[in-house]
Amino acid sequence: MSISMYQAFVPPVVHSLRNLKGMLEKAMVYTEAKNINPSVLVNARLYPDMFPLSRQVQIAADIAKNGSCRLAGIEPPKFEDNESTFPELMARLEKSIALIETFRPEQIDGTEGKVIHLPMHDKTTLTFNGLSYLLNFVIPNVYFHVSTAYAILRHNGVEIGKQDFLGKIS
Repeated sequence: MSISMYQAFVPPVVHSLRNLKGMLEKAMVYTEAKNINPSVLVNARLYPDMFPLSRQVQIAADIAKNGSCRLAGIEPPKFEDNESTFPELMARLEKSIALIETFRPEQIDGTEGKVIHLPMHDKTTLTFNGLSYLLNFVIPNVYFHVSTAYAILRHNGVEIGKQDFLGKIS
């Protein structure tokens, strides 16, 4: 049995972004219950040189959105990185999920050998084939940033656990 690029990417990444949204919902409830200013958690970091929760969410959403677009041969839309509240971060995730869900298997499948050029912030460009881009860059990056967001929330007392990260497994 083989698995397609679409199957390996779209359903699990959408699942992970939805789980992240659920964790943010729990964090919002937590701040209300504990009378904590939500911006404390939105701006929380695990270490001073790491990105805050808000940026972790933005990057997870962007990597997933941009990865699906690049594999499908579509220029990824740019989203402003201006979310500063839980509802705004959840809306960012929903917007990314909605875009990813527009892609059909035939747009992603067969892109294993496609050449992907990825411009980096330092003005260099990384070059991948589609399979390497998906398996060694996109998926690990999405999971890294979702995991880091989870860790920030858990470190700050939000009552979430492994099941929140994994979500309902079907």
